[in-house]
Amino acid sequence: MPEETLPEEKPIGKITHYFSKIGVAVIELSDALKVGDQIRIVGGQTDFTQKVESMEVEHKKIEEAKAGESVGLKVNQKVREGYKVYKVG
Repeated sequence: MPEETLPEEKPIGKITHYFSKIGVAVIELSDALKVGDQIRIVGGQTDFTQKVESMEVEHKKIEEAKAGESVGLKVNQKVREGYKVYKVG
């Protein structure tokens, strides 16, 4: 059953890896994302919203990323590969 998306949500990528020890998810982006954006992560029993506090590519902090890039992002809850990521607002 597909997840419900709210009108102000836009799909921007999916989780491709999760580092549980440090609480960091790797997101393969299908659209741009920047620090300060509000995102929603949905999959399995998980559904939460959080602000992007910081992002990294190859251990370097970045302020924004483009479609096609994979970024590391600290997440507030455990996630799994394949979970969908939406930009809110």
